[in-house]
Amino acid sequence: MITPTALFAFDTLLTEEEREIRNTVRRVCDREIRPHVAEWFETGELPARELARTLGSLGVLGMHLEGYGCAGMGAVSYGLACLELEAADSGLRSLVSVQGSLAMYAIWKYGSEEQKQEWLPAMAAGERIGCFGLTEPDFGSDPAGMRTTAKREGGDWVLNGTKMWITNGSVSDVAVVWARTDEGVRGFLVPAGTPGFTVNDVKHKISLRASVTSELVLDGVRLPDAALLPGARGLSGPLGCLNEARFGIVFGAMGAALDCLETAIAYAGDREVFARPLASYQLTQEKLADMALELGKGLLLAVHLGRLKEAGTITPEQVSAGKLNNVREALEIARKCRTLLGASGITLEYPVIRHAVNLESVLTYEGTSEIHSLVLGKALTGIAAFH
Repeated sequence: MITPTALFAFDTLLTEEEREIRNTVRRVCDREIRPHVAEWFETGELPARELARTLGSLGVLGMHLEGYGCAGMGAVSYGLACLELEAADSGLRSLVSVQGSLAMYAIWKYGSEEQKQEWLPAMAAGERIGCFGLTEPDFGSDPAGMRTTAKREGGDWVLNGTKMWITNGSVSDVAVVWARTDEGVRGFLVPAGTPGFTVNDVKHKISLRASVTSELVLDGVRLPDAALLPGARGLSGPLGCLNEARFGIVFGAMGAALDCLETAIAYAGDREVFARPLASYQLTQEKLADMALELGKGLLLAVHLGRLKEAGTITPEQVSAGKLNNVREALEIARKCRTLLGASGITLEYPVIRHAVNLESVLTYEGTSEIHSLVLGKALTGIAAFH
């Protein structure tokens, strides 16, 4: 027997340092996350602050950023960390993605030196948590329609509006909020506890239950001019951040798929049906072979995109291709693995149904599958079909 990744000699594509980073994150997940994640999912509660400190000490928060206490690792190393985190649970990878690739990246890329010094070292250590406020109740795929506004009053800014589906919202020390101004879309740092700024958790979720999801309400929030991110003007600012987060998903989704497939292979070997192991039946082996092929292709695509990112040549369309393919295939793998586990596949005794329902959210956030299809369609035809 060989593992699904060995079928593609996956490790030969990685450096020794990259393999060690992957293995280190895997060990921490095995020790700190996997024994508890089913309970967190079932109760809908997550010890986010404790986990942030654990992940900060591990060095994965903003690990692909340079300076300010960040590890400055390569894109593939970051991707492999996302893979292992999502193999534990999509909610855990979401916490890391939002912290590092959205909130921290926005400050690192567009912030002033004072903002970077104030926030980034503590966020890299997991002592402070950030969130990213772009999506609104009526505007997800079309952020250009945002209604949140920021108006100048003297030397201050006054923000009004609502953001929705915000990961890390209620546990964040700072929110990166994007608002419409007379100068176009601008980003602002809104510290927790600012008068007029309230956060409400989203309840009754079936997916991403081991993750904090919130609504941000800004009612006359007054901020000094120093809260403005000076380097971001227009939608290119938040969209640049989203491209960073989508890259992590390209790897992360394959982590969820790999965990499902490894679980299904082990279960099929142990489970007897008609006095024979389930794994001995041709239909079972066909399912496993098909899933291994799609997993392998997704992993190869992820590493290729990682090398392009390290070379500075990756394009948004290529990230869209990775996100669209890998999340779609990961969800199909999770669903097919569920069938192999039969009734056991719907319980939290095994991780498969948890991954499957989580991936339903991953399919939607950071750009729906439909939007990424249209991004590729525009790239191939030169015609935008979004409207």
